[in-house]
Parts: sequence; C-alpha cells; structure tokens
Amino acid sequence: MIYLVGDLQGCCDAFDRLLAVLGFSPSRDRLYLLGDLVNRGPCSLQVLQRLESFGDSATCLLGNHDLHLLAVAHGVRKRHRSDTLDAILDSPRREHWLAWLRAQRLAVQAHGWLMVHAGVVPQWSAEDTLALAEEVHQLLAGADLPDFLQVMYGNEPARWKRKLSGLDRWRFVINVLTRIRFCEADGTLDFKLKEGADAAPAHLMPWFDVPGRGTEGVPIAFGHWSTLGQLNRPDLLALDSGCVWGGRLTAARVDGGRRELISVACEQAQAPG
Repeated sequence: MIYLVGDLQGCCDAFDRLLAVLGFSPSRDRLYLLGDLVNRGPCSLQVLQRLESFGDSATCLLGNHDLHLLAVAHGVRKRHRSDTLDAILDSPRREHWLAWLRAQRLAVQAHGWLMVHAGVVPQWSAEDTLALAEEVHQLLAGADLPDFLQVMYGNEPARWKRKLSGLDRWRFVINVLTRIRFCEADGTLDFKLKEGADAAPAHLMPWFDVPGRGTEGVPIAFGHWSTLGQLNRPDLLALDSGCVWGGRLTAARVDGGRRELISVACEQAQAPG
C-alpha cells in the first residue's frame, strides 16, 4: 500500500497514531512524506529516528522547516523561540541527523503523483521540476552547502527565467518548492500572504490556479499550506491539515488508482499567530 503523508513538524505521537490506523508495515507498504518533517512539534528527533528506521520504505521530502534546521546548525540562522530543534542540535548524533536530512530530496514523481512540499511555479513542467530539484539536491548534499546557506534566504529573484544561474537560480528553486503559495499570472512569487486561497487580492492567485501552468493535468500532492483547507481535486491533493496547530495529520492512500484520505486528531503544539 502506498501512502502520502502531510506535514509532521515534529509531531511523532500523532504520526505513530496515524501509522497504527493505517496498519503500516515497512515490509509491505511505502510512505512518502511531503516535507516539514521537523520543528514546532515536541518530538522532532523522534520523528527522524522513526523515519530512518523505515529505510527504503519511507521517502522524505525537505520543507522550509527542514532547511531551517540545516541553516541553524551551520550558524546561518538563530534559533527561533518557537523552534523545537534542540534535541537534534544537542544530540551526540547531530552530524548523523544533519547528513541524513541533506540526503533527502525536494521533489519526486512516483505512483502517478508529482510530490513537492509547497508547489510548482507555473512556468515549469513536471520534468523541469524534477530536474531543478535534483540540482538543488546535489548542492545540499555537497561540500558547498555551508557557503550556499549563507545566501539561501531571500525573496529575489521573484520570477523564473531560463537564464537564471548560480545562487539566484538555486534560491528561486528552493523558494518555489518549499515556500510558494500565491503568485501573479506571470508567475511572480508573493511571500507576504499566508492565508487561505480566498484571501488573495485580484492580482494574486494560488499557484495551482494560474491558467496554462506547465504542470496542468499532472497529479500533484503537496503540503505546506495549512490555511488552505481541504483540497482534493482530480489533479491536486493538499495534505497539510494543520497537525502542529491542533488540527489533523492526514495520509492519502493512492495505490491501485485509489484516493482514500485517512487522518488522526493532533494535540496542539503551537498556537497559530
């Protein structure tokens, strides 16, 4: 059985309950985690331990909170008061866990689904998305990561151009795959608005509603956007149901042409604000 799972954000107890409801067996089933594995919830280290224990039965994508952990670990970002990363950062196996995270990807296509943490800019096809995600994966896994983390953050460039290269190119790719919610019709990114889709002013729209986007018709599963609410369209599946905020943790079973949603209630680890 194949399951896609929304943002865990360090909520290991909820994850264990969901696995029990699914009857998950690493020898039989496959999990695809859509990013934001850690942070804000109380048990980020336990989440990584659990996922690693599943070996090849769990494929994990990186989200913005996972990249934040790498940035904090390399001294690029300060620990935020709402971070719950200390158990990882202070662990005797700290370097092991950081290396494990760096080995994870930013996009994958399997079982008929293109999977990302946040979304896809309208100019990209599925093939573009996978190729660009692989470029950044190689960067995150390589020796130049500490230097790149110094310049990873920022909202520019805000629009995709094929000629983008180097740091601007990789920053843009990361911003799309781990942060995108809204953009303009020409694909210009907006990072100010974080509410639900109905909150967009006239010049903005959710990335998935841009007419003629390059991934139109490609089934895409994503997380990241807890304020979006339930989105279950033929070619779109949003799976961040706000676990860390006291919502639910959701999985979608997608093998054999199914689309069965299963969720469990979650304790509130952080107050929205």
